Amino acid sequence: MKKTIFSLLLLFTLAASAQNEQNRRFNRETFTTQTPMVHDPVMAKEGDTYYLYATGMGIQQMTSKDRQTWTVSRQPLMTVMPGWATDSVPGFTTHVWAPDIIQWHGRWWLAYSCSTFGKNGSAIGLLSGRSLHANMWKDEGCIVTSHERKRGADGQMEGDNWNAIDPNFVIAPSTDTPWLVWGSFWDGIQLARLDSTMHIAKGERPRTIARRYDPNYKPTEPNPTSRFAGTNAIEAPFIFRHGGYYYLFVSWDYCCRGAKSNYRVAVGRSKSVEGPYLDRSGKDMANGGGTLFLEGDKTNWEAAGHCAAYTFDGEDIFICHGYSATQGGAALLIQRPISWTADEWPELKP
Repeated sequence: MKKTIFSLLLLFTLAASAQNEQNRRFNRETFTTQTPMVHDPVMAKEGDTYYLYATGMGIQQMTSKDRQTWTVSRQPLMTVMPGWATDSVPGFTTHVWAPDIIQWHGRWWLAYSCSTFGKNGSAIGLLSGRSLHANMWKDEGCIVTSHERKRGADGQMEGDNWNAIDPNFVIAPSTDTPWLVWGSFWDGIQLARLDSTMHIAKGERPRTIARRYDPNYKPTEPNPTSRFAGTNAIEAPFIFRHGGYYYLFVSWDYCCRGAKSNYRVAVGRSKSVEGPYLDRSGKDMANGGGTLFLEGDKTNWEAAGHCAAYTFDGEDIFICHGYSATQGGAALLIQRPISWTADEWPELKP
């Protein structure tokens, strides 16, 4: 009898020890915060849970029930990089940029950027999955690749004059057609129609729909972050549909410099997903148009950009990352409700 009791006590002790170890391991693998540090955030909601994905080693991921307290996973979404990505982009390893996510035809589709800073030899990859909660993703290969812009042996420029990063999906509901908008610097923001597999449709060629400046204007200030990328400082497009318009949000100027960043968000709109996207004065964004939407207030935020917009539970929400004026330029999550003017332009609520 004593032997039986001893065995049971030993069993309970071992079980408790295993549970404690599991709890310690869980605590190591996740942590909670109300001020998540992020770059290039996007969100989705499945059931009663919000999912946030952002730039990071293998894509940063976190969850929340209320969009206030976030459980941050120390494990990235992608634990192994696909061979095609490291083969296609010289210098790319595991630091994955600027994801985007959308649910379409019963699946979640997640696009992500493979690149190196200041170069446009880049690729946009694709994952798909049935459930965000399951967190099981299938590699769907490459959506689009850009080849580095450089001067050839004959002195002529070779490669693509656009950069395959910063993807954003948009669905045209009248035809149930998916589109992809992307781009950073070079000739600006690109748009192309996708097929039913979320890859570039046959015969489609990227077209420029937004630039930082008019093509005939030559800025005198150099790019402070990269001599390769030039001064067409526009990137991070996001198209949000509201009422009868598609709204194109873009980020102007320079990110990734902490408190020295001067990132800001501009917007234009179009009746068609294909554009043209015009600002409030009627200027085409392809010719340098854009209405300023958000910039740093120099009190809370030095600068802010790389945004996304969603409708959650009947409310329109704007998110981006901002460079904190009170925390040494740290990149933190910003969330603000969107209101709409009488003539259907977006504004941010306090």
